[in-house]
Amino acid sequence: MSGVGEVIKALDDFGRFQHCLVALLTLNSISHPFHIFGQLFMVAEEPHYCRTTWFSAIGSNLTEEERLNLTLPRKSDGSLEECSMFTPVERDLDAIVQYGLNATETCREGWVYPSKREPSLVTQFDLVCDRKDLNSISQSIFILGNLAGALVFSALSDRFGRRPVTLLAMLIQGIAGVAITFVPNFIVHVALRFIVGISISGVLISGMALGAEWVGTAYRPLPLIINHVGFSVGQMVLAGLAYAIRDWRKLQIVGSAPVLALFFYVWVLPESPRWLVTKGRIEEAKKLFQKAAAVNKRSIPPKTLDQLKPEKEAKSRSILDLARHSHLRKVTFLISTVWFANSLAYYGLSLNVGSFGLNIYLTQLIFGAVEIPGRSCTFFVMRCLGRKKCQSFFLLLGGAVCLLIPVIPKDLPVVITVLAVIGKFTISGSFTTSYVYTTELFPTVIRQVGIAVCQTVARVAAVSSPLARLLEKYHPSIPLLIFGGTAIGAGILTFFLPETQGKELPDYMDDVIGNQKNGDEHQPPESDMTGLNVRGNLYLYLYLYLLN
Repeated sequence: MSGVGEVIKALDDFGRFQHCLVALLTLNSISHPFHIFGQLFMVAEEPHYCRTTWFSAIGSNLTEEERLNLTLPRKSDGSLEECSMFTPVERDLDAIVQYGLNATETCREGWVYPSKREPSLVTQFDLVCDRKDLNSISQSIFILGNLAGALVFSALSDRFGRRPVTLLAMLIQGIAGVAITFVPNFIVHVALRFIVGISISGVLISGMALGAEWVGTAYRPLPLIINHVGFSVGQMVLAGLAYAIRDWRKLQIVGSAPVLALFFYVWVLPESPRWLVTKGRIEEAKKLFQKAAAVNKRSIPPKTLDQLKPEKEAKSRSILDLARHSHLRKVTFLISTVWFANSLAYYGLSLNVGSFGLNIYLTQLIFGAVEIPGRSCTFFVMRCLGRKKCQSFFLLLGGAVCLLIPVIPKDLPVVITVLAVIGKFTISGSFTTSYVYTTELFPTVIRQVGIAVCQTVARVAAVSSPLARLLEKYHPSIPLLIFGGTAIGAGILTFFLPETQGKELPDYMDDVIGNQKNGDEHQPPESDMTGLNVRGNLYLYLYLYLLN
């Protein structure tokens, strides 16, 4: 151990300094739901039909209804076809009225939106008919940005520190988010969304480590839980903003600009002392600790500060180090599975907020509100049950609820929404637990790499989640069966992970590998995991090789 834990105890495990740090990290997390879920409110269904300007010169004296009758085909129920028009012909008006038009084609001149609502992404960029899938593609590219950001910023955070990476990611998030407001076409919109996705991963990964590495063992879950509660509050704020502001450009700038007001973080956001110690920058770490102690009105005995040890591992660490040690291989494989199940179920419920039968704004508000107790209660559940049992409990319960939803008849939307809310409650609690658990499983020297692998797997699941919805055409229950079954499977595998409750954060590889060799009473014997290790190690080697 590096002695950091003893110093943090001396300056107060969770004093005023840590309170301020957590508040700073939480302020920015409130903006994240806007970028993740905000587009759902910018692509509301719009009535539309083909624009037929070719007919204007011929039938200039006709009413709008007469022109539509002559140029657009109708459905069997009498409504206008939305994605097709009669093929233009070189005839006069009398001939067209007498003989009519029969041949049809897709819209060649764009669409008309008769509702005259505030501009949305749908009306701005014609995301209808054969362009409708561009919305889903845009959301998937944003999540791919999250994946890329997890890989890029994890390496930067371990090399240059938590503080500069967090500040850089916040700056990119603010600039790219505001720039989306002024895009001339949808391609640029998607490209900037990708950049925002990258930046949000950077803020999440670096901020998560920064908060956890500043507090004592007993309070370690609190920074993450409070940060996640801020995320949930952001979802509720999003529901109100989206309801009040229907113009997508105004909504975009209102949701993106506030992060730029946090520029003062440059002067107040501290570096992680654990990271400084692992890099051998002992004197900088001591100054930070003394500053924190002064804010907490504590004093640190000089002997305690002298316990800080310089970096004893000169070798730089990379993603392949997770595959070189049997214990870390197993832990990475199992906790990544947990993240995959969390993300698949969480985004499966969140991105389909409008499909449960109730008002989309009300459902979003409820989804955000229910996450607050869901995430907050994890602090008490983890203290009572430990990390492992808490993680498994939330996954198993959330999976069971997902399996139950398809059984409910579609004409009971309130019951379906209640079950979806319970599912969101449990999966959000599981997600928060996995953040805390993952931080404690990996040592400081490779923590960001381990978190990045988990984030990468989670983003793969997030991309897969909307794709799973495409299976509804075969049977409406298939997506929820996938979400529920995956969560239950991950909940069972969680029991093979080691317990970390009450243990000091590991700083070096030997801290976790050495503990494993000495035995852990909470962990099953190695012989019980032989089959899992053989298969898991093979998959993990291949997976990490491809990522590297």
